Amino acid sequence: MSGNGEDTHALLTDFYQLTMAYGYWKAGKSNDDAVFNLFFRRAPFRGGYVISAGLEQVVDYIRHYSFSRRELYYLESLQSSSRHDIFDSEFLDYLKELRLSCDIDALPEGMAAFPGEPMLQVRGPLLQCQLLESALLNIVNYQSLIATKAARICVAARGPVVEFGLRRAPGPNGAMSASRAAYIGGCVGTSNVLAGQRFGIPVKGTHGHSWVMAFDSEAESFDAFAAAQPDDCILLVDTYDTPAGIEHAARVGEAMRRRGLRLAGIRLDSGDLAVLSRQAREILDRHGLIDCRIVAGNELDEYEITRLRRAGAAIDLWGVGTRLVTGCGDSALSGVYKMSAMRSPGGDWSYKLKVTSDPDKMTCGGMPRIRRYTVNNLYWGDMIYDEQLGAGDKMILPDDTTVAIPGESSGEDLLLPIFRNGKLVYELPRLERIRERTVSELCRLPEELLVPEPSVVYPVGRDGSCLALNRRLSMKYRSGNANPA
Repeated sequence: MSGNGEDTHALLTDFYQLTMAYGYWKAGKSNDDAVFNLFFRRAPFRGGYVISAGLEQVVDYIRHYSFSRRELYYLESLQSSSRHDIFDSEFLDYLKELRLSCDIDALPEGMAAFPGEPMLQVRGPLLQCQLLESALLNIVNYQSLIATKAARICVAARGPVVEFGLRRAPGPNGAMSASRAAYIGGCVGTSNVLAGQRFGIPVKGTHGHSWVMAFDSEAESFDAFAAAQPDDCILLVDTYDTPAGIEHAARVGEAMRRRGLRLAGIRLDSGDLAVLSRQAREILDRHGLIDCRIVAGNELDEYEITRLRRAGAAIDLWGVGTRLVTGCGDSALSGVYKMSAMRSPGGDWSYKLKVTSDPDKMTCGGMPRIRRYTVNNLYWGDMIYDEQLGAGDKMILPDDTTVAIPGESSGEDLLLPIFRNGKLVYELPRLERIRERTVSELCRLPEELLVPEPSVVYPVGRDGSCLALNRRLSMKYRSGNANPA
């Protein structure tokens, strides 16, 4: 998603959303009120948290949502297997005039989220809520996945990380979303120039092996690149023989220093990065280039970076591409979008939930909200409570343990109003501010939760009245009562 309305299409949806919307319209249920929640079932990468991302693109999508003439012509052309029009012309006229009037609350970008907690809550006409499902999941699932991967990599690196994933990202739009999300997750820059222009992300880069091979010698190529880029010169030293390449780069650095310039760094992109980086540090220091940074790439992620750091690698800046933008380890965030309440216009709310033998797929009925409790500036735990029932002073964890909210804690409700009756009421923060929020969030989480495979689980419980209500609903639905009180 571009962030400028360029990729906002009402047909960016699954076909069954349109057939359901048509069915609601024919059944006279289009304007029934509904509540839907977007949440994920488990944290990706065997980790303990998710960094929320994608809200700005959600806002962009909602603000520009409409069915264009071309899109309506396409829907008009669709026919069933018996060659009947799938959609009545009156329904297409309805879509032509459709303007969203939903209320949307959301977790701000850059905040930590945990399984079962609503990241988005959509409330409004049933037909509208249904039409939004696929696009919202597409935006939030991917960007949150990549922001989380980036956060894990940056925590492991304990130093600057640059996203280099354009050539391996899932298509042009995926590359743009990945660059934005990686910056939210903590990366200091991107190689993606269009992302730099569109989102204001710092752009970073060196040169490729082809540059070195275009000259008669590696030394000549380095001299030429230093002449072309004297201020931010980083030399790729592993085209031929890496130790010799480091020596060639060091001599270029000495020559630059004599002219009052500085070699910014060298880059390693293959081989044993722990051994080569230590060797590079020794060579550079011997030539007096103690401020020359060592940049490393080559199939890095949080696990490999952790291994390299433990092996004593002398790496100052990490370039991460493939395993970041592809969400290596988890191909998708397990985000879902489920109805939790419904009512006829002016009527009472009827709480809805999905009942299943798989406990991981049970949903929360009603109007769930999230309250996060902080003790001594560190996050203590989150309570999911029902908006109509309110929050008590205790919460029940998934193992049925009841814990009291600490008296010295402060509680903050996390879902913020974004749209009211289809109108934007939220001021979107700058991307840099979102990135700063991510850094702050990670500092407030338990350190044990930040390792690649944490052995602890962040406490997320339900208010007792909310949990009791959902258990009663579950029993009634299981008994065959399709409309429990």
